[in-house]
Amino acid sequence: MWRQIAERLRDFPARLKVVRLMIEYGIGLREDGRIVVGPIEIPDTSLARAAGVDRRVVKRTVEQLLQDPSLRKIFTGLKPAGAFLAPIAKELGYSVLEIRADPRAPGILAAAAQAAAEHGISVRQAVAEDPELFPEPKLTLVLERPLPGDALHKLLRLPHVRSVTTY
Repeated sequence: MWRQIAERLRDFPARLKVVRLMIEYGIGLREDGRIVVGPIEIPDTSLARAAGVDRRVVKRTVEQLLQDPSLRKIFTGLKPAGAFLAPIAKELGYSVLEIRADPRAPGILAAAAQAAAEHGISVRQAVAEDPELFPEPKLTLVLERPLPGDALHKLLRLPHVRSVTTY
């Protein structure tokens, strides 16, 4: 998806900044050009400030996205993924496991979920960052309690896993 978007906006780096922010936060568009997060309208000035661009850049970006049929489908269908629990996991009584690995290697999420299941630990949330949007993508799992050390070592021994962090 990102390559398709980047190709269409390659001559407009400021617009690309706006689109990257929209994708990262699930900011979509209505058919009438309004910018939304779920049912909440977002002023173009707010999006411009967050992206570090002029509000006119946001207006032109929205116009371009709605004029292109495939981009229109993507951005009118884009929805927020929900609350990311990792920053508040400790307050909720949960543990966080971050895995940095080759994001294109299959089986990393499955292995982490299996390690948790083997110890009777429920996965409350799993978020895998898109390697096309994040330079150093990571897999974040919010667990009902910490994984024991042997499970962490087992994950570290997996091919393509660079690091495992818990907090």
